[in-house]
Amino acid sequence: MAFSDSKETHVLFVCTGNTCRSPMAEGLLRAKVSADKLIVVGSAGVAAMPGQAASHETQIILEQLEAPLTQFKSRQVDSKMLAMVDIIIPMTRAHAEMLSHYFPEKSESIRLLTDFIDADEYSTEIDVPDPIGMGSTAYEEVANLIERALPGVIKFIKETPENR
Repeated sequence: MAFSDSKETHVLFVCTGNTCRSPMAEGLLRAKVSADKLIVVGSAGVAAMPGQAASHETQIILEQLEAPLTQFKSRQVDSKMLAMVDIIIPMTRAHAEMLSHYFPEKSESIRLLTDFIDADEYSTEIDVPDPIGMGSTAYEEVANLIERALPGVIKFIKETPENR
């Protein structure tokens, strides 16, 4: 796996529109690693309309969890962005397949979010569901799922590149 030349580790969460799941994961991970200046966290979408704010429900959840995203704007995944990223964490298998297809040079950097959850705790065969239009309970469930994966994500980031 090729990592950027800097000592920083760049993590990119990916969903569809980059307004719900991936910005939620971005905000939650940023809050957990805020003291570690060597971890850079971002998000993007495979079908994003650039420049949109995170969904209202995502913003509310992040504020409640003390992980607000300030000045967030959605972004479309592209090769220039991915060239700067060490770890790509899509929300679904379909996102992972799309990323591997269009950016095969980054295939080794892709790790599905649910792969970071202890198998005894959650079936990794299930994708992170899209909560858009499903109400606040769906957003809360997605936030809970993301939070369950983050300890594994942080552990993975902190491992030495040779062990990844």
